[in-house]
Amino acid sequence: MLITLLKSLLVGFGASIPLGPVGVLVVQRTLSKGRLSGFVSGMGATVVDTFFSALAILSLAFIVVLFEKNRNLFLILGGIIVIAIGIKIYLTNPIKEIRKKKGGNRLFGDFISVFMLTISNPGAVFLILGLFALVGLHTDQGSGFITIAVALAGVFIGATLWWFMLSAVINKYRRRFRIRQLWIINRIAGIVMVVLGVISLIDGLYEWVSAT
Repeated sequence: MLITLLKSLLVGFGASIPLGPVGVLVVQRTLSKGRLSGFVSGMGATVVDTFFSALAILSLAFIVVLFEKNRNLFLILGGIIVIAIGIKIYLTNPIKEIRKKKGGNRLFGDFISVFMLTISNPGAVFLILGLFALVGLHTDQGSGFITIAVALAGVFIGATLWWFMLSAVINKYRRRFRIRQLWIINRIAGIVMVVLGVISLIDGLYEWVSAT
């Protein structure tokens, strides 16, 4: 049971490390809005990664096939979401972000935006599947409720640990940045997000055109 927990923890941690659009967004929000905003944003990705892990463990092949068959649509949708978020970041005034109260509704919005961003990325489910195979975690429907629960808990804890560490490290150096530097970081993060979104959009459109 302990081995299952440790292996699944590695899966959750490893699935979160790649610094894609979610990582850029978490860094930007931590710098502009604080550690809590960055961490809550990362938790949106954690929930999706745990969901994808449940698909892998429960061997729900038909859902994986659904992702694969509609990969181009997910890429297009994900690209549009990333571009929209990137433009919003680029146009955001860091002074207003710092002065805004970090209410529950605002944190919920941070969570939902990353949740939607992650679940629209079909590559995430295949990354999870690959990591399960890499660590040799052979858990399926016949493993029993407790084993499955432990595996999913491990993924959740591993992903949570990564976003906690990332937001904590970024927040540690947050006070060293002046408003002008935060403005520049916002612009850079926004441009990076837009570029990543355009790449995803083009990839999805190319696959869609090729399939027709």
